[in-house]
Amino acid sequence: MTAITEKRAEETIFPILIALSVSHLLNDTIQSLIPAIYPIIKTSYALSFAQIGLITLSFQLAASLLQPFVGMYTDRKPQPYSLAAGMGFSLIGLIILANASRFPVMVMAVCLIGVGSSIFHPEASRMAHTASGGRKGLAQSVFQLGGNFGSSLGPLLAAWIIVPHGQFSIIWFSLVALIAMVILSYIGKWYKGIIREHRKKRTATTAVAPPLPRSKVALAVTVLLVLIFSKYFYMASLTNYFTFYLIDKFHVSVSASQVYLFVFLFSIAAGTLIGGPVGDRIGRKYVIWVSILGVAPFSLLLPHVNLFWTVVLVIPIGVILASAFSAILVYAQELIPGKVGLISGLFFGFAFGMAGIGSALLGNLADATSIKYVFYICSFLPLIGLLTGFLPDIEGKRKTKAGR
Repeated sequence: MTAITEKRAEETIFPILIALSVSHLLNDTIQSLIPAIYPIIKTSYALSFAQIGLITLSFQLAASLLQPFVGMYTDRKPQPYSLAAGMGFSLIGLIILANASRFPVMVMAVCLIGVGSSIFHPEASRMAHTASGGRKGLAQSVFQLGGNFGSSLGPLLAAWIIVPHGQFSIIWFSLVALIAMVILSYIGKWYKGIIREHRKKRTATTAVAPPLPRSKVALAVTVLLVLIFSKYFYMASLTNYFTFYLIDKFHVSVSASQVYLFVFLFSIAAGTLIGGPVGDRIGRKYVIWVSILGVAPFSLLLPHVNLFWTVVLVIPIGVILASAFSAILVYAQELIPGKVGLISGLFFGFAFGMAGIGSALLGNLADATSIKYVFYICSFLPLIGLLTGFLPDIEGKRKTKAGR
């Protein structure tokens, strides 16, 4: 939804973006409980790494496959209260997961949480775009900040609540879902007013053409999706298997491994605000260059250092990686104007899907070899960032046209 006045957007940017960021925090806190409880359920139910990977794959596929369709539908028919309804699926999934004692039931529970996520991300991203006041990179970074900070809380909450009190204590997080539903209902009320205003102005709007020929747009989108693949496959190794890596290589306790995982996830949250506003200022292509390829020196060192340096290295890895997604998403939205929901759904969905597939494949690889070998292989993935050189400089082209 882009047809609102800049003045109106500037008036609403901070309260709405903060509310969206908080709701994203709560949504991703719920999601982060899934990998955070893996060491617990693996021991309690004698699950293999392949089964752990399958749980992640099920969640990520449920969270990814629907997103482009949700985005495409809401581009045409915005649904202001869909976010609150989607959180209802997550609420049901949490209740089932807290009581699950069989593997198929666990899979069903995480799928419901995934469906809630698939409804949340495309429309919430569009709302952030609408409330950006022209500062699209900043808006996406603020929105992503809440999600990444929420993801970082999962391991700590698991260490403090779920590890000492057991799997059923997950039920307490249903309160988080209820709070999120209240906030999302407030945002929905604001967005309903924006939709009404847009409909009044619809006759004055015109279609916006992409800044590049279709062939170049297709090539650029393909490169961006490959970069998402490299980022989220590598993220899958750290997010889902970092605790196992630390326990296996350095013999730390489960609670200690959760704290170290929090360090990595918090570094992602801390670095989230970098990519968007810096991209607004210097150009998103340059941010994408640094955020993917810049991780490589640290990732290549990671499998070869001791515990202290492992924890030190995951901090710059998290900070640098965090700047990528906001820049990639806004770059793609500018490649294909007027399709904010579709692009958001496609890229969020692809990111979730790659993380799920990566987790499943890496889990099977860990069973066949070792968790240390998985981290060695994944250390080379950031080198795929060299493909950024094939992205066109759309900001430069836009400035040239504006000058003319």
